[in-house]
Amino acid sequence: MTSHTTARRSGPRQAPLTLLRGFLIGLAELVPGVSGGTIALVTGVYERAMTAALMLGRALRVLVTGPNRAAGFRENIRSVDWWLAAPLLVGMAVAVLFGAGTVSALVEANPENARGLFFGLVAASLIVPIRMLPEGTGKAHWLVDALAVLIAGVAAFLLVGLASNTEAEDPAWWFVMLAAAVAVCALVVPGVSGSFFLLAIGLYGPTLTAVDERDWAYIGVFAVGALVGLVTIVKGITVLLARARRTTLLVMLGLMLGSLRALWPWQGGQGGEDGHGTLLAPTDPAGPILFAVLGAVVVLTLVAVEAAMERRAR
Repeated sequence: MTSHTTARRSGPRQAPLTLLRGFLIGLAELVPGVSGGTIALVTGVYERAMTAALMLGRALRVLVTGPNRAAGFRENIRSVDWWLAAPLLVGMAVAVLFGAGTVSALVEANPENARGLFFGLVAASLIVPIRMLPEGTGKAHWLVDALAVLIAGVAAFLLVGLASNTEAEDPAWWFVMLAAAVAVCALVVPGVSGSFFLLAIGLYGPTLTAVDERDWAYIGVFAVGALVGLVTIVKGITVLLARARRTTLLVMLGLMLGSLRALWPWQGGQGGEDGHGTLLAPTDPAGPILFAVLGAVVVLTLVAVEAAMERRAR
């Protein structure tokens, strides 16, 4: 996966596969500890989706602030790769609207097997940012590279351990909007789980309930906050990838590595009720290990398919 993918535009033939990719990203966003950005990386749409989101953000910003609002909006909106963006958004929306109750129930009913599956998925996906790294910059920089991975990994590991299961009751609209703006980082920063952030601040349960019960007022406030966060964060990540691609990808690798703590199958209490992140020794490991292998196989298959499509496009 190389930088040339950012210039490639999608077509109608890719729409069904892109719809599936969006569905997988949407499902990932429902599960604490799993990053939608990671799934976007694995399925080969990360940088192109970032570019599309950046163009859409520019169009909205020009429409609001000018100059030449109408003409500027039309120019930027035509730059959006809609054969990528539209199926991706539809797939994500379908997954979130119709999968919220199911995913929550499955994770609660089979926490160890579910975490085993996601552990294998994320662990195998560590190969993705490694494949995206540009050529090395010489032996003198190996220490900087190692520190980038180490610091990001330790930070993610420690932050994951801070999550709690205390749910906020009747949260204020501004709190929901602010939380959504931060949680949307998961779409652009692989290894950072938006659902896990919501769990940490007590909005995971209320948000899933609102989606499952079609509480459109809550959903609308959350969507506005997510849009604001996405427009502002995407630009920053895009600049970092352009100016410090190697370091940015290594930080992403560290975040993904550290976030594996949330997915260790054996944790204190049902779903971490004794304090999420209390890691225990394996008990009855056959099921979680089997699901972890399954998750890894799925990811490696997706990576192989993406590599084959990439070679064919050259």
